[in-house]
Amino acid sequence: MKAIACAVFCFVLSPVFAVAQDVPPLSEEEAAIIARVEANFENSISFLEEVVNINSGTMNHEGVREVGHAFTEPFEGLGFKVDWIEQDKVNRGGHFRATHKGKTGNSLLLIGHLDTVFEKDGDFLEWRRDGDRATGPGVVDMKGGNVVLLYALKALDDLDLIDDGAVTVIMTGDEEMTGKPIDYSRKALIDAAKRADAALNFEGGGEGEVVTSRRGSSGWTLTTTGVRAHSSGVFSDDVGVGAIFEMARILDEMYETLAAEEYLTFNPGVIVGGTDVQYDKDATRGAAFGKTNVVAQKAVVDGGLRFISEEQKETARETMREIVAKHRPQTGAEIEFEDSYPAMTPTAGNEALLAVASEVSVALGQGPLTGNDPSKRGAADISFAAPHVPASMDGLGPEGGRGHTPEEWLDIPSVKDATARAALLIYRLTREDAPKFDAEDQ
Repeated sequence: MKAIACAVFCFVLSPVFAVAQDVPPLSEEEAAIIARVEANFENSISFLEEVVNINSGTMNHEGVREVGHAFTEPFEGLGFKVDWIEQDKVNRGGHFRATHKGKTGNSLLLIGHLDTVFEKDGDFLEWRRDGDRATGPGVVDMKGGNVVLLYALKALDDLDLIDDGAVTVIMTGDEEMTGKPIDYSRKALIDAAKRADAALNFEGGGEGEVVTSRRGSSGWTLTTTGVRAHSSGVFSDDVGVGAIFEMARILDEMYETLAAEEYLTFNPGVIVGGTDVQYDKDATRGAAFGKTNVVAQKAVVDGGLRFISEEQKETARETMREIVAKHRPQTGAEIEFEDSYPAMTPTAGNEALLAVASEVSVALGQGPLTGNDPSKRGAADISFAAPHVPASMDGLGPEGGRGHTPEEWLDIPSVKDATARAALLIYRLTREDAPKFDAEDQ
């Protein structure tokens, strides 16, 4: 595909970047799109209330499917083919997929998720509105974003402006607690990304900012062993230092060696150690028995690692392995790593997509957009798509806060603003004269 002119982007810019430029006014068609967003706004809020009031905690499979079913008829009404991707193999409710064949402009992958962190057996929460503010489970993370996605496409369909657009929508049912193995639970998303020119995710946004980079995350489990003996012999040649001292040595050296590296963090989240140790990794729960006069025989720590690129991840892992291999006297240690979310690495393609989105935002009177600081964003489903698509962006949903808590809230007017921005962005990206993104800029 033809790259955007080098005068615009020919290198990877810093993750935080503001686009300021003279932007032409909206065309007649674009003004009509915004008018349709306005006309459909109250219906979009009513629909949002409906889906917020369906409990869809990740492990409430029936609820996840019910939310997916609520989106089926609206998408079919837009001319999309809808199907359900079963995920019984990984004990999850499944994924919603809607596809629209087309041949003009860029092929787009639009991403959302149906599940929330509010499980079925928890406190009952429902939609509540107070003026321009609404609260409810998933109202901003991310049922609000799903509704923005739907009603942006609806505005285009109302004007027959999406007829030739190639668009795939995937709303996963387990974003908050991803099914394992990842290569199965995210296969449909990754396959769709490989066929797309750009991927847009509709997680909640912030004023004047979108997401052009996210750190990836992976897990690590460290196990140390020592000689079980009377504590009077600790530090002797025969007994050594025991498992807990060895664990402390490794964690301290990891901190001293790696803690200052930009965008890299690693956190030992749970630790158990003593004479008799049991640890359930799936439940991240353990128990230990020991005595102050017995040298510890075993210690286990379970931790997380966050990184801005695969290269940074692999370099950090190798350093951690080297530290683990040193061993204090009469001790042993092993470390295992588990992949989870890849990084959404800052790329020239993402910055070029940001330029298009910022032009849209300025044209709408919403001001220019900046890219985010990746250290302040966790992993998300866009991370699985980003390594396989020339350009990607997240944070295109409405504004709100207190996600994952009973006080989760949404700024209702921001739904209209986000929908207008999304509709115009999708329109410009699917036009025959749309800018193209070079796969080499990934």
